[in-house]
Amino acid sequence: MSKIAFILLCHKDPDGIIAQAERLTAAGDCIAIHFDARAGAGPYRKLRAALDANPRVTFARRRVKCGWGEWSLVAATQEAARAALAAFPDATHLYMVSGDCMPIKPAAQAHALLDSDDADHIESVDFFGSGWIRTGMREERLVYRHLFNERAHKRLFYASLELQRRLGLRRAVPAGLEMMIGSQWWCLRRATVEAVLDFCACRPDIVRFFRTSWIPDETFFQTLVRHLVPGSEIRSRPPTFLIFSDYGMPVTFHDDHHDLLRAQEHLFARKISPDAALLRQRLDALWTARDTPSPAPVTGQGRNIYAYLTGRGRTGRRFAPRFWERGATIGAGRELLIVTSRKWQVGRRLAERIHAVTGLPRTGYLFSEQDADLPDLGGIGSDIAKRARHRRAMVRMIYDYHGSDRLVICVEPGHLDLIRDFATDRCTTRVLEVRCPFDDAYLLGHAQRAGLLTPHSPSAVVEALLPTLRDEMTHESDRLADAGLAHFHRIGPSAPLDANAAELRRFLSIPPDAARQIAATEQLYEE
Repeated sequence: MSKIAFILLCHKDPDGIIAQAERLTAAGDCIAIHFDARAGAGPYRKLRAALDANPRVTFARRRVKCGWGEWSLVAATQEAARAALAAFPDATHLYMVSGDCMPIKPAAQAHALLDSDDADHIESVDFFGSGWIRTGMREERLVYRHLFNERAHKRLFYASLELQRRLGLRRAVPAGLEMMIGSQWWCLRRATVEAVLDFCACRPDIVRFFRTSWIPDETFFQTLVRHLVPGSEIRSRPPTFLIFSDYGMPVTFHDDHHDLLRAQEHLFARKISPDAALLRQRLDALWTARDTPSPAPVTGQGRNIYAYLTGRGRTGRRFAPRFWERGATIGAGRELLIVTSRKWQVGRRLAERIHAVTGLPRTGYLFSEQDADLPDLGGIGSDIAKRARHRRAMVRMIYDYHGSDRLVICVEPGHLDLIRDFATDRCTTRVLEVRCPFDDAYLLGHAQRAGLLTPHSPSAVVEALLPTLRDEMTHESDRLADAGLAHFHRIGPSAPLDANAAELRRFLSIPPDAARQIAATEQLYEE
């Protein structure tokens, strides 16, 4: 059976560390603690007095003065790992945690996972090609030497970097190493940690390289494990659940995040707020529970849900065009007919029916779906993001392809920035919203298609998310109506047939009979 030796790096809150050590060792595991040498002697003595008698607790023999982004964090990890290997010969895995980490699965479930899968759990992706780094320096982390701490000596840090750039002092990465990057929170097999430490003893040149790199705790173990262990024995996902914001900062979890955390596939979560007393109490009891509770339905969609919810209020709500978009134009004398409906099937069906009755060229949701019934443009419009960036040029090409001055396209109602941009063009832009009701079944299906939920999502998560989705869709419709568009029309299943036909006649500038024929389309509003 697996036995975990936790590697705990910490620098404050001795009372919290004592409680964490007692909790993690209560299930039969052990822990090696490195307490930052920059911290005072008093807190360290308090730790030793409280934990020295616990045979499942050991301390790093040498305390390192740690600084964020420095090699010192890797050195401290190595010191704690050596202490764990020496003190706990029966430990099968070493698991990196911090004082902000807490379990989100019972100990029995964590042991069962490690027993069933003989592998190392460490995020390890290509440094240069993965796009893992969200903000700040990328290759500069490696190709230049970093002798100063960016937080403690900011001016010296950037002056040194600029001097190396001017003098051309770039360096190559060590030959034979494929540079990797990933989360510093990992769980490695004992043999893997021993192999990494032995490799460091044999290759001091590698250590020298990483010693002067920036933020090496995100590259050192990730690179060496990939170098020393077959890829089939690496699970390139951190065992600890964490989320980074768009600004590269770790997200902090609070009391109301319990169900979200329990629904993840990971074993631990970081960062738990020190003020989340209820959450800490519940997770504390979870790890040592004798009667293991039934596992919560696992969705693993935490990051997608976070990205969706934090994107509300920003995505699609930009009211001014960026400067590089002002040059393109669809052109005077052309008419752009925008069909907008949150239900894509309804929007596409209406556009197709308009084409069948009037012969007008049409597309699907060309700014949202890859296959949007686009003509062959030679691959120019193959990238959805690029279509949106160059939307006027894209639409102008479709006009030119069909040789028509009128075009029907589908756009999501949430893309008000696109609709507004088209409305400011010299062409005539008309907008028709197909307003449909949204029952729970539709919202649930939409959430699953968007990756926010799975068929096994906990009911509490579903109940919390569906009202947010419904409010968002209603808000999108209201914003369209309030946008001040010169030619805005609306139809829907709740309106009389004659009213819908009249709106279609004004939207399309077609005879009443043709408009009524479109409005009377069978199952027009069905999903």
